[in-house]
Amino acid sequence: MLDIQKIRSDFPILSQKVNGKPLVYFDNGATSQKPQVVIDAIAQYYQEINANIHRGVHTLSQLATDAYEESRSKIQNHINAKHSHEVLFTSGTTFGINLITNGFASILKPGDEVLVSSIEHHSNIVPWQMLCEKTGATLKVIPMNEAGELIMSEYDALLSDKTKIVTVNHISNALGTINPIEYMIQKAHEVGAAILIDGAQAVPHLKPDVQALDCDFYVFSGHKMCGPTGTGILYGKEAWLNKLPPYQGGGEMIKEVSFEKTTYAELPHKFEAGTPNIAGGIVLGTAIDYMNEVGFDNIQEQELALLEYGTEKLLEIEGLRIFGTSENKTSVISFNIEGIHPYDIGTIIDKLGIAVRTGHHCAQPIMSYYGIPGTIRASFSFYNTKEEIDILVAAIKKAQIMLS
Repeated sequence: MLDIQKIRSDFPILSQKVNGKPLVYFDNGATSQKPQVVIDAIAQYYQEINANIHRGVHTLSQLATDAYEESRSKIQNHINAKHSHEVLFTSGTTFGINLITNGFASILKPGDEVLVSSIEHHSNIVPWQMLCEKTGATLKVIPMNEAGELIMSEYDALLSDKTKIVTVNHISNALGTINPIEYMIQKAHEVGAAILIDGAQAVPHLKPDVQALDCDFYVFSGHKMCGPTGTGILYGKEAWLNKLPPYQGGGEMIKEVSFEKTTYAELPHKFEAGTPNIAGGIVLGTAIDYMNEVGFDNIQEQELALLEYGTEKLLEIEGLRIFGTSENKTSVISFNIEGIHPYDIGTIIDKLGIAVRTGHHCAQPIMSYYGIPGTIRASFSFYNTKEEIDILVAAIKKAQIMLS
């Protein structure tokens, strides 16, 4: 069992007050808080190493390069990639998805099909729409049911030899649903399609094993797993990354340049043009070290307890409805209260020091399915407590009285 108070002491922001009240931070699905070891590592890089990487023979450049590549190796081991050059640093999940859609623009043709799920974040919808508009391919949508689960029989029916790539989130940001990606990957491969997994909401809660999953691409962001903003990872199978063209041109991604012809660098540098977020890449490794020290089994146990407790307590509130009731879900509770706009609840409880997310959560098709403008989303992390959930419930009841 985790020593939650010891864990909380690692996060300096959790001890502050907001609007005169102790902060209750339940917006972890948007971004997680950062432990002191991550904050210190950022400062340490700029104080002691700050230099550009891969391009210098001087000592600081070599130190920066070593630290950056060591972080890449840490991430390789964390997700169990076969090769370190299959791990690409990006600015986040959105960048990784756009990199792949850009590459598939050279592959798709009219009549080809792209499958996307109905419970995706906009970042895993819009780039594929743009790709289909550019190539003449068709976007097909895997439907959901009332519980917020993808309907696998419909997925099976949509797959065909026209399907060139399937793209689906590991966990829904708006509902907390954990998708059956092992099954989906297997079925996609049976028709010869590639598959991309959006792991942005998964990596804070579990360790993906990309070799065991056998996914072709897996993308995630660092800032949702205690790391810095502006960091992310795109894992891609070596064969696919070699097949796709570069996303951006510039320094680092080249082998030789002349006005007649340019040849590209080997992986991973082929996709890492320009000076990257060096400090962010290094410190993402620090964040992953921290989370592994806490232990993902411990994280899952704590978050499941919070999910069960929060669900029970919130359902005691009259008129409250939870959206996303899959038995297989993570620590996200998305809900509304009958007759009250979610924004109004969020505004009032903010005055009581409670941070939740309100709105459509960049998942408007989900809200359209339920016929609602949005939800109130409480997303828990391993440093949250049941006592904080009690504070949330009391605040909602107070807001409910004020708004009724």
